[in-house]
Order: sequence, then C-alpha cells, then structure tokens
Amino acid sequence: MYPNDPNKPRTARYDRGYDPEPQAYSQSYPQQGQQPADQYYEAAPAGQPPRRPKSNRPQVNPTMFIGGVLATAIVTGLAAWLVAWLIRLVIERVNETGKLGVWNPMANDEYWFAVVAFLCALFAGALWYVLQLATPSPNQFFSWIVGLLIIAAVLIPLLLSRDWTTGISTAIIHAVIGLPIMFLVPAMGTKSMERR
Repeated sequence: MYPNDPNKPRTARYDRGYDPEPQAYSQSYPQQGQQPADQYYEAAPAGQPPRRPKSNRPQVNPTMFIGGVLATAIVTGLAAWLVAWLIRLVIERVNETGKLGVWNPMANDEYWFAVVAFLCALFAGALWYVLQLATPSPNQFFSWIVGLLIIAAVLIPLLLSRDWTTGISTAIIHAVIGLPIMFLVPAMGTKSMERR
C-alpha cells in the first residue's frame, strides 16, 4: 500500500492531516513570533514590552483600612481615658482615708492620656501600612516593633519614677494604650485586604 492509495482505510488522524507536533507540545511551546504565556506576568498588548510581574500579595482597601484605624484610635483613646479616670478615683479615695499613706496623683490627667492614645493608634496604622508595602511579613514586624515599644513604655516609668504609685499608674495606662493597638491594627489591616 502506498501513502496516497485511495483504497487505504481512513482514520481520524488521516482526515485532519498529519500533525508533526502533538497538541500538548504545541501548547507548551509558542509558535514563532509569539510570546510564551506566563501565569506570573500580566499579558501585554502585541508590540509592547511585557508588563511588570503580577503581585500575589492582596491589596489593602484604603477606605476600609482608614476607617478601621480611626475606630481603633477611638477605642484606644476611650480605654486610656477610662483607666486613667479609675486610677485617679482610686488615688483620691486612698488619700481621703489616709490608711495607706498619701499617694501622689498621676503626672498627667486622663484627657492627656486619651489624646496620646488616639495619636499612637494613628501612628501605628501608618506604620502597619508602610510595613505592608515594604516587608514580606508586615504583621510579624509590626508585632515585634509595637511589642518592644510597649515593654519600654511599661518599664521606663517603673524604673525612673521617684514615686512608686506614679510609676505603677503610668505603666498601667501605657499598657492599656499599647495592647489594643498591637492587636486591633493588624486585624483591621487583614480585614481590609482585597484579593485579586
């Protein structure tokens, strides 16, 4: 039998013509003049250079993140104000009775601590956003930075204050300011992510 023999039985491969390249081979390797399809790069129009690599990192929704940071700042400010107010009441009651001696009041009033807490939360939100843009693991770096700052803010009043009551009360308020920031800001950032 010859290749062009009309009496030769016809097959599916014979009907569609001879294909020197298997289909899988032709899909995995581009034809001449075509660019390979890469799942890690964005497709560029013909005649233009390839675009920048796709980012697998989810993007932060700025509106949601700013709202979450503002809510965190309000919660932190209210917590600092409440704890400072309670500490001031305890100190006043102790001084009125006189049984435990005279305790010195806090160095600043509760409104000052509330404003400082609000500003610290805003700064922490900006820090988390910068870490999200510039580091591979922003939550871990944020936890380390804020955790070390909380330890310093608690230990410095205890070690440097001449009066132990003032040092303890200030250290407590600093911890109350730092802990909500440490846990709420990364949570707000994670919740405001948009996966593409």
